Amino acid sequence: MRRRTFAPLRLCGKKFYSFNVPLVAVIPKPHAPVEVREVAEPELERDSALLEVELSEVCGTDVHVQQGRLAGVPYPLIPGHVSVGRLQKIRGELFDVEGKRFSEGDLVTFLDVHRTCNACWYCLVAKAGTRCPQRKVYGITYGLDDGLSGGWATHVYLKPGTRCIRLDATPETFMAGGCALPTSLHAVERGDIKIGDTVLVLGSGPVGINAIVLALMRGALRVLCIGAPQTRLDAATHAGAAASLNIETHDESQRLDWVLENTAGRGADVTIEATGAPEAVVQAMRFTRDAGTVVVVGQYTDHGLTSFNPHLDLNKKHLDVRGCWGSEFSHFYRSAQIVSQRSEVWSGMKLDSYGLKDANEALADVAHGRVLKALIRP
Repeated sequence: MRRRTFAPLRLCGKKFYSFNVPLVAVIPKPHAPVEVREVAEPELERDSALLEVELSEVCGTDVHVQQGRLAGVPYPLIPGHVSVGRLQKIRGELFDVEGKRFSEGDLVTFLDVHRTCNACWYCLVAKAGTRCPQRKVYGITYGLDDGLSGGWATHVYLKPGTRCIRLDATPETFMAGGCALPTSLHAVERGDIKIGDTVLVLGSGPVGINAIVLALMRGALRVLCIGAPQTRLDAATHAGAAASLNIETHDESQRLDWVLENTAGRGADVTIEATGAPEAVVQAMRFTRDAGTVVVVGQYTDHGLTSFNPHLDLNKKHLDVRGCWGSEFSHFYRSAQIVSQRSEVWSGMKLDSYGLKDANEALADVAHGRVLKALIRP
């Protein structure tokens, strides 16, 4: 665990450390290193709050933001879209989904998606809030000009209308699931896994690991995992995978043979693609049985094109292929409940913590797969 640090101020050529002003880690523009800055504490609007951050996640989305691979990002910005902390100040009233009032000092997380309008065609007719054009997200589509709006900071300003969720689990346990847990819950839900199904998960990162756990909770009899590196596959086994295969030592043909050997020659009933590699979508289709289901959740960022044979890979197989984008409040709320009630499932996950000044190191470690889960501890 890294030691907590504070950014120095330079006054008259000397260094001083500020403990009273909020500190933030900022990505100033694409491909630029993260900078630690001081910002003013905001004036609280009615029914808003100031959250003192205990932990915030460093995930693949943050890597994509730093690399300029995500559209609609208002640089400069404070990353960190999933965080845990204590309500330090409340102005007005805040209530949870059950109508219970929050108090200063409560340990909470909050839904990173803010300002979904609940009035447009996508919200009201399609019932797809993740596609709402008014949707704003802390740490992704809120920029530094919007104030303390990302979790890589000592404090986050919870704007009016932010949905907070109480936590009965420790911050570390909840963040072991982190943003990957509601995303995986959405993917497993989209997969409509049946009791007794064999599920294949492509990818052994946080989304893949959580998909393994949730597929078993959903009723899967066996879950297989294909991914890399071996340390992540070991984590997949710890999460409940019945068997795993390393992509670094097996080509696509060998992977298909392995899947068929483990599924009585048919292929998986449900395959969840959680890799971010375009070619993995085609492999997911080929590794799934006839009349099976494929869920694509790993393509959050545009990684380019891939090609497939519509007749052989899709139509002749009578596949059901479903996209899965982000998550909604229901997924986030249920994730918090699951972690609180089944904390032992996530207690063994390896977490690596970094101070604000170590944010560039954290991004590099996540980008290169050197850690399973990286957290900022301001």
